[in-house]
Amino acid sequence: MNSIILLVEDDTDLISIYKEILELHGYDLQTANNGQEAVEKFKDTNPSLVIMDGDMPILDGYEAFKQIKEIDKNAKVVIVTGYSQLEPKNQQAVKEGLIKVISKPLGVDELLSLAEQYTEAKIST
Repeated sequence: MNSIILLVEDDTDLISIYKEILELHGYDLQTANNGQEAVEKFKDTNPSLVIMDGDMPILDGYEAFKQIKEIDKNAKVVIVTGYSQLEPKNQQAVKEGLIKVISKPLGVDELLSLAEQYTEAKIST
């Protein structure tokens, strides 16, 4: 496991906020604006954690999750969604190896908890 976190979000304001919080706490980050870009960045960086929006253009988070799991069956992926965690597609994704479905908004404490739990170490600041 390494310390890279891949943040995937089509809302540039949200990705800026998440990025700033994680970088202030010393985490190494990569970002992507859609699921297709996330899959490519996953191949290039092999992050220890992917935090991804479920509803994005080009390739949504659920399809990107499936492609990432094909690349690495042990990939740690969390989907953040505005929909209920009880939605059938969320429950199916968990059965397929999704770590967690989190309802928006993703709070600072939960973001940092995920980072701490699924990354090896913070980079030195």
